[in-house]
Amino acid sequence: MDNRPIGILDSGLGGLTSVWELHKELPEERVIYYGDTARTPYGSKSPETIVKFADQLVSKLIAGNTKMIIVACNTITAWALDELRKRHPEVPIIGVIGPTVRKVVAGGSAKVGVIATKGTIGSDMYGKSLRELNPSIEVYSKACPAIVPLIEEGLTDTDIMELTIKHYMDDFVSAEDFEDLILGCTHYPLISAQIEKLYPHLRLYSSSAEVVEQAREVMRERDIFASGSEFTDRYYASDLSENFINMTEKLFEGKDFKVRLLKLEE
Repeated sequence: MDNRPIGILDSGLGGLTSVWELHKELPEERVIYYGDTARTPYGSKSPETIVKFADQLVSKLIAGNTKMIIVACNTITAWALDELRKRHPEVPIIGVIGPTVRKVVAGGSAKVGVIATKGTIGSDMYGKSLRELNPSIEVYSKACPAIVPLIEEGLTDTDIMELTIKHYMDDFVSAEDFEDLILGCTHYPLISAQIEKLYPHLRLYSSSAEVVEQAREVMRERDIFASGSEFTDRYYASDLSENFINMTEKLFEGKDFKVRLLKLEE
């Protein structure tokens, strides 16, 4: 038994979708969440900057006495996960890409599409990981850089979001003829309903959900499940814009939830 919290980090609010999944699948567990909203999005930043920022976030979470770190950001996972593990061997750190890839390959996909930020697509981490497990799999990738800023602005269920999705995906879906689509950004489950409405034939894989199953496996191996923890979830952000507050209130409607400002230099 280990009642210490699980640390979850993201470049903004997208990682909160992993918090949903964690609470649904592992209700005894508690979290400390840190969203770097002051510097989001990470997808257009250099690999060196991504590693630097991610290391700051992990250090904050470890300072909170966490038993595990979930990197609920595909861009950070793609560019920084290995380096974070080297720098912080005292705590298990898991990312969202590996668990998602294993689920897709286990499902027997022959052709799979990936949508994500520029950073994640530029790394080709999904393509490399999928082909490593199944060399014959066909992988088609598409960067969708405008989607994360729109989600961070709270513009999820809007005409402009639908037009943006169609702008990126209409030709991509029709040209590549795949039926399985990886939502390669933890923000994207927030628009999964729109994607399903526009492309009902696609089977969606959410990296937010799959990483929770990986967390369960790690906790089982280390025997660090929580039991009766009195710890209260803590949510921090590096900037509290009005749009971010409105979006988190919508996500956690009806629940006792508060985001606190915690600047990285503090």
